[in-house]
Amino acid sequence: MTISVLVVCLGNICRSPMGEAVLRNEALKRGITDIHVDSAGTAAAHLGEDPDDRTIAVCNTNKVPISHSARQVRASDFTSFDYILAADGSNLRALERQVSQSEGSKAAVKLWGSYLPDNKPIPDPYYGGQDGFTKVYEQCVKLSNAFLDEVVGKES
Repeated sequence: MTISVLVVCLGNICRSPMGEAVLRNEALKRGITDIHVDSAGTAAAHLGEDPDDRTIAVCNTNKVPISHSARQVRASDFTSFDYILAADGSNLRALERQVSQSEGSKAAVKLWGSYLPDNKPIPDPYYGGQDGFTKVYEQCVKLSNAFLDEVVGKES
């Protein structure tokens, strides 16, 4: 059975495409191939754009393949994904408003940080420097592994 995961941030050019790429990469490193990962934004500001250059740079530095075109969360996402993981509380609230209007939702909508004891949101690095993107990458690696541990099982 394939697990489907949607990672969500505001504009879908920084945190969520990085999270998508990192989660897919961490799953493949564990030999998990029956996972479908995508990302989206709660806002429509960057539709069709590639990820931020700094997101791409951090992924390339860490040998994580990344290819994505920004899109907005759709009503159908709530019925086609098993998990919808929000980068922060603001995006979680936006998703919760949408899911309440979505008929037949099957998705578990959660703060991605809830898979770790500290329950930390992923800070938006957009207005900062490259260091912020590196920190988001490191957090995405930890969150990806915590998510996979809970949903698929601990690494052997």
